[in-house]
Amino acid sequence: MGNIFTYARVSTLDQNTDMQVEALTAAYPEAVLREEKKSGTTAKNRFVLNVILDMIKDGDKLVVWKLDRLARNMKDLTDIIETLNRKGAALEILDQKIDTSTATGKAFLQMLGVFAEFETNLRKERQLAGIAAAKAKGKHLGRRASLTNEQKQEIRTKNKDGMNPSALSREYGVSRGTIYNVLKETA
Repeated sequence: MGNIFTYARVSTLDQNTDMQVEALTAAYPEAVLREEKKSGTTAKNRFVLNVILDMIKDGDKLVVWKLDRLARNMKDLTDIIETLNRKGAALEILDQKIDTSTATGKAFLQMLGVFAEFETNLRKERQLAGIAAAKAKGKHLGRRASLTNEQKQEIRTKNKDGMNPSALSREYGVSRGTIYNVLKETA
């Protein structure tokens, strides 16, 4: 067997990889461990993962703690597996006990990938449904408006009377960009 590369990933800076590192190190104490703090939404912007995929060669193995630490959609998962297969390398997922060096492991991984993508799509649908329901109830989404309609009308009037956007932004405590946006709007 060649080299073993262990890969740990979290999405945000306030998360940590401690549990992943512990499991990966227990399984492969001599392995090359790499960590990354990047969103798993897409694999293309994950520098550390891409370096591993560039370096990995025939007989090597990439090991992750859980499938979602590697890929969150079927396309990325398929691309990663194709890269590993093309290079003669394998993938192992500790949590699900999947090893693509076996036929059973390959089939099971593909099924898990489909379910992971399905779960992501369901979460997006629920989010969109929640936003639509809030809008239907008349709830304001996003940040609160920095100016009232009355203030916007005052700004337009004062601008017509000769007051410049810089002075208006100081008077109303907003950026000049906000003033320019108000002046572009129709009353």
